[in-house]
This record gives sequence, structure tokens and C-alpha cells, in this order.
Amino acid sequence: MIQLNSLSKTYGTIRAVHKISLSIARGEVFGLLGPNGAGKTTTIKMLTLIAQPTSGSASIDGLSIAADRQEIKRRISVVPQENNLDRELTAYENLQIYSMLHGLSDYRQKIQECLHLVDLWDRRDSLINKFSGGMQRRLLIARALLTNPTVLFLDEPSIGLDPQIRRQMWEVIRKTRIDGRTVVLTTHYIEEAEALCDRVGIMAKGSLIALDTPANLLATVGEYAVEHVNGEGKLMQQICRNLDEARAAAQGRECCVTIRKSNLEDVFIKITGDRIE
Repeated sequence: MIQLNSLSKTYGTIRAVHKISLSIARGEVFGLLGPNGAGKTTTIKMLTLIAQPTSGSASIDGLSIAADRQEIKRRISVVPQENNLDRELTAYENLQIYSMLHGLSDYRQKIQECLHLVDLWDRRDSLINKFSGGMQRRLLIARALLTNPTVLFLDEPSIGLDPQIRRQMWEVIRKTRIDGRTVVLTTHYIEEAEALCDRVGIMAKGSLIALDTPANLLATVGEYAVEHVNGEGKLMQQICRNLDEARAAAQGRECCVTIRKSNLEDVFIKITGDRIE
């Protein structure tokens, strides 16, 4: 469905994305995980035709992002990181104007379907400036689905939301996988990537440094992490293959010892030595 071949983007001397190559299957939920500045959003901007690659190539459903731009625009939708809803209009009016701009003839039925999907039909006549942040993010997804895209791009879909509202967003994102739709999202939330994605590409400093299912990536570091605070007040970490090994590693520690399941940030730390922030 989506193919990247040595895709790169530079801004002057800044290497934002460097020679990324990967394939994303039809119907897959694929996540780009990494800290701010890793190159995730720049990659999405190239795939959604907002930014031109400096070198390399990419295709969506067999269409080149360089040569088939208009046809690609008809097949994709984007939920941007920035909230660009019209806050002086109602939820329904926002979707109605978007539908008319895209020439949708059956927009009334489609708006109803999309608002039901994100659980906002009962608030269709409410002004956007009365919506919570989570409700506005859900409406952005509803708007993106109006054109029935083959590929849905989500750039940091739950950024700025508290944990409870974030999990509600995850349920909405899971519902968008209808009809074999491909979903590509960027995130720096570890738990979001683990909860939603079939596969994850981990990015750092513009490069793709790991690519696999969350389970396989975790298997590369070990199942459990043992953390403790040393005499200098520094948090120390040891990754262990199983619980018995973790318990053995925790014995003899003087204070503040924690045994927990490993996560994708542990994979990132093992590869880069840094945390995802």
C-alpha cells in the first residue's frame, strides 16, 4: 500500500529525514514512534504532499508522490497535529463546509455516519468553542473520514490530552480500521504505539532505527525492567529476560527498587542511550 525508498528531507544543513525505506501493508495500523524532532511529522508531510522530498521516492497504492499528486489527494485524508477547526461554527457546520469544498453530494448521510462513529452526533449543533480538547480531536477524525479515504494519516492524534481522554481517542482510532483502511500515525506516547499499532517504526535524529511489531521489538530487550536509585540519586536500569532474572537482579538493592514490564522506550534507550521525551 505505502512504499518508501531512501526518502530524505533536508532544510539547509539540517537533516530532518535521512534515507527511510519501509513498506506499509493495506489495512495495517502503522506507527512512527520517537521524540520530538525525530523526523516523524516531516515524514508524514512528505507522504501527504505538504513537503517535497529532497531525495528518494515514495508511493501510495502504486501512485508516485511526485507524479500522481492529484490522484493521491483523492485517496488520503490527514488529521493534523494543529487544530484547524472553525471555532465559531458548530460541529455539523464544520463538516458541512468541508464536505461542500470536496464536492460530496451525499454529505448529509456521511456527516451523520462520521459523527456517530466518533460519538458526537448528539453534539452536532454545539459550537466548537464549547468542545473539550478530546472532543475537538474526535471531530477532526470525523472530518478526515468524510471523503472515505483509503489511507488515514494521524499526526500525534492524542497530543495534549489527559490519559483518560487519550484512551477514548484510541477507541475512535480503532473504529477507523473499517473496510481495510490503512492508518499511519505518529506519536511519542509509548503506550499509544503499543496499544494501537500492528507494527512500529522507531525514529531518532531523522533515521529509522528499528522496525517490527511491538512484541518483537520488546523481545529484543527482555521482558522485565529492574529500576533502582543508586547512592548518588541517579535512576539505574537493568533489562532482564524473565521475572526470575528480574527478581534476582532486584535482590540486594538498598532502596527504591521497581520491577516492571519492559516497554518500547526501553527498546529506544537500548538503541540510542536516550529517552523518548
